[in-house]
Amino acid sequence: MSRLEGKVAIVTGASANIGGALAVGMAAEGARVVCTDLSAEVADATANRIVDEGGEAIAVVGDVTDPEHASDVVARALDRWGRIDALVNNAVWFNQKGLFDMPLEEYRRQLDIILGGAFIFTRAVARAMIDLSIPGSIINVLSTAAWQGQPGNIGYSTGKSGLVNFTRSVAMELAEHGIRVNGFTPTATQPEDPELAAQMAAALSKQSGPYAMDFFGQFPMRRLPTPSDYVSSVVFLASDDSSMITGSNITVDGGATAKYWPWRPQHD
Repeated sequence: MSRLEGKVAIVTGASANIGGALAVGMAAEGARVVCTDLSAEVADATANRIVDEGGEAIAVVGDVTDPEHASDVVARALDRWGRIDALVNNAVWFNQKGLFDMPLEEYRRQLDIILGGAFIFTRAVARAMIDLSIPGSIINVLSTAAWQGQPGNIGYSTGKSGLVNFTRSVAMELAEHGIRVNGFTPTATQPEDPELAAQMAAALSKQSGPYAMDFFGQFPMRRLPTPSDYVSSVVFLASDDSSMITGSNITVDGGATAKYWPWRPQHD
């Protein structure tokens, strides 16, 4: 029997990269999935892929910072399948700017998507789970940037870091209802698509500018993870196998956050 057989999952930010891979991976384990995104093209593409591969999925378009969108997603899931067992809060805005070049309104918008979106969807989904007495699972997608100080990426780093304690706090509130809340930490991710992977490699290798970075050269393992490397951990957190894990975090980062700061793992 598949690990998520009979379960219904909602994935926000169901893009072709991490969110889409998680949605497809959960469907492959038997989950019926609601794919949400601000882009209709993105949401439809992921839902259609799931259906084409023999699964069940629907796409719902909207802004995660809009409570009416969250209510609509929950209503659509309940109307179609009668339950919700898992929520993956993955919606994000990649807007890589620093303290002095980040406009205040963009900073607020980025935090609203990451933190506000997680708050709105978690509350809407948790209410449905409680009403139906479902001991569900809520998974917040973090980042290695949540645990380290990355210069020039202040909104993203702040938002993802805020999700760490959001996860712990909500886990304590929902524990009495049997609802588990955990974090999942990925890192810089290499797309599965060869063309996109080449673009990513060019963007991440020995960056110039005021905050020069070399994601590949400083990575402990010989390659960056791909989205498929994340699926099994998220499936585990959504499944009954993790029934006594809450307020915690699973990291799949190839050792990135464990690396001692002066060590250069990939020498020229």
